[in-house]
Amino acid sequence: MIAPAHADLSPRRLLIDGKPVAARDGRTSPTVNPATAEPICEVAQADVADVDLAVRAARRAFDEGPWPRMNAGERGRLLHRLADLMIGHADELAELEAIDAGKPITEARHVDVPFSAEVIEYYGGWASKITGETLPARDESFVYSLREPVGVVGAIVPWNFPLLLAVWKVGPALAAGCTMVVKPSETTPLSMLRVGELALAAGVPPGVLNVVPGPGSSAGDALVRHPGVDKIAFTGSTAVGQEIMRRCADTVKRVTLELGGKSPNVVFADADLDAAARGAVAGIFYNKGEVCAAGSRILVEREVAGELIERMKARAAKLTQGDTLDPKTRLGPQVSQAQLNKVLGWVARGRAEGAKLVLGGERNAEAGPGYFVRPTIFADATNEMAIAQEEIFGPVATVIPFDDLDQALARANGTRYGLAAGVWTRDVKKAHRVARALQAGTVWVNCYNVYDPAASFGGFRQSGFGRELGSAALEGYTERKTVWIDLG
Repeated sequence: MIAPAHADLSPRRLLIDGKPVAARDGRTSPTVNPATAEPICEVAQADVADVDLAVRAARRAFDEGPWPRMNAGERGRLLHRLADLMIGHADELAELEAIDAGKPITEARHVDVPFSAEVIEYYGGWASKITGETLPARDESFVYSLREPVGVVGAIVPWNFPLLLAVWKVGPALAAGCTMVVKPSETTPLSMLRVGELALAAGVPPGVLNVVPGPGSSAGDALVRHPGVDKIAFTGSTAVGQEIMRRCADTVKRVTLELGGKSPNVVFADADLDAAARGAVAGIFYNKGEVCAAGSRILVEREVAGELIERMKARAAKLTQGDTLDPKTRLGPQVSQAQLNKVLGWVARGRAEGAKLVLGGERNAEAGPGYFVRPTIFADATNEMAIAQEEIFGPVATVIPFDDLDQALARANGTRYGLAAGVWTRDVKKAHRVARALQAGTVWVNCYNVYDPAASFGGFRQSGFGRELGSAALEGYTERKTVWIDLG
């Protein structure tokens, strides 16, 4: 295995009020390299008392500190400085993502890290452009609106994109003038702890950005329940999102949820099948299928189903698995033993349901001692099968044939989710019609997994509500205030 050349693998502590601190009870836990199944380093684990300290620090920074009162242009400059530091430390951050989350170093270095910095830079530009309006109300009054920061934000971030999904929340929250407590997954805490340190180096005041990795059942729950938190931003499973909604009701917190998905990738017979196969493979196997928007249901017009499957198999079979620090690796391991077991359990379920396994479906011991699953494709599936309805979160594609456009739409929309979808066709009228009919927050046409800081992202139905990225994300971190001035 290749050794990290840039990443600091010394024990890590919580980041509270601008200082690295041990957990109050002294508890630590090893974070594990999923490619080797070996510990990387010990990381402090936050509990209820630690979350309370972090929230109190964020509360002081918001109520008494300079951040929400700072000139908005200065906030933007500090965010731009943070983005520059992230690019300056890109090799380090990419290595942390590779060894902590199982991402191939090429993806981490050329996608996750630069996109994360780009998001921070984008919201640095927004800091000075969050404005209110002058309202044409009664003649005897001057009425205007203000947009003010919502307050203390608790951000709960999953393990599949530890850095990227954190900064999707950090960027708009800090640009709006909020302060934050970020709880990364205890499985993948390293990159966000480092970004917290870089934020301090950029000049972000202590207490504005606190980072407290720990279990969701203790640290996450404490953050959701804390009366000092004004808003929760959560990315994760639908089941956990539902529970967060219930608990936020006790203190009437603002909440945005980016939840699960079972996204359809719809391929029509008139599509460029080479491009569609390339997009379908990228849509399900990128980040080893641990993607909320993964195109896990590949709906293909029956007359070209066999041809598409063969092209997908040929591409998927070329995905190199192995050491995540090796630039040649293209498909990493699942993030943990538990996730490996879950994925293999779903493969067994698919076979029992009668779907035809045409590729993969087993652990890849040849790739290394870690949690590798070979890229897997099921054919001859139906939309009613559990593998077509439930989020597997692994490199498992389910190919479902359809006979006409109406059947394609019915099957594409035939889940409880609505996060994303793909459409492959050369017919521009069909593309627009299908894009309008799909019940999803993002629809990609003749592409898949394309993102930009300016393009909002979020779900319909049980994929959640609220939006991340773009100007729409700022709505979740600001309050609108109307001011009436009597001129009579």
